[in-house]
Order: sequence, then C-alpha cells, then structure tokens
Amino acid sequence: MTHSVVHASFTITRHWKASPARVFAAFADERQKAKWFAGPPGWDQHEKSFDFREGGRETLVGRHPGGMVSSFDCVYRDIVENRRVIYSYVMHLDGKKISVSQATIELTGDGDGTKLVVTEHGDFLDGYDDAGSREHGTNWLMDKLEVSLTA
Repeated sequence: MTHSVVHASFTITRHWKASPARVFAAFADERQKAKWFAGPPGWDQHEKSFDFREGGRETLVGRHPGGMVSSFDCVYRDIVENRRVIYSYVMHLDGKKISVSQATIELTGDGDGTKLVVTEHGDFLDGYDDAGSREHGTNWLMDKLEVSLTA
C-alpha cells in the first residue's frame, strides 16, 4: 500500500440574523445540533455520542443510501462560549481512515446578527481524492444550520 497525504483547506463565511449566543447553542446543545448535523436524506444513523466540552468527544456513524458507512470522530480542543469552537476529527468510509482534519468556528456579532467563519484544514490520506466534497458537505451543513436557526 502506498501511503500519501494531500493537504487542503477552505474557509466559509456566513451572516445570519441570529445572535452569537443562538448560533453557539446550535453547536453546543445536543438537541439543537441534531436538527442540522446529520447525514443526507435516507441516511441511517448507527451510533452517536455528544460531549461538548474541551477534551470531550462527539461521534456520528451511519449508512448512506448507497450503502457506504461513514464515521465522524471528533475531539473538542478549544471552546470560548459564544465566540469560538476548535475541534479535530477523523473520518472513515467503510472502515478505512480517509482524513484527519482541524476545524475552527468563529462567531462575531454583526449588527443585528452573527458573522460565522468556518476554517478547515484537512489531510486526505492514502489516495483518497476529496475533490472538494468536504467543502461542499460543510456548505450543505451550514445551509441546514441556517434553516434550524429560523425554525
């Protein structure tokens, strides 16, 4: 087997009418996060854990409609209430480790709402070709988060 690493990063910026405290709660509260952080339609959740604190872990494992099983295993590294969340995570597809990443979520008051900036640095492993799907998926999740903020 050839061992390789391809590095990639992206930044996503959003502006929402919700307060920084409301946006932060959508990450920090398990029930609120469950409204937007899940797989695509037809996704079957197998495992889930949620421990939102520095050093805490979050996991999410499930089967996609096409049969592939994805696994998200996260450790929260830094949390500043209503301002910042930094976490690292490992992704597996069908039991194979495909990436190790670090993500930062920054929240700042912006008039009557919040400016959210997500920056992610990913290491894609052993021939896995992300081809922009991580950034696309994160944008999709941010769209779902936006909907949950107005519900």
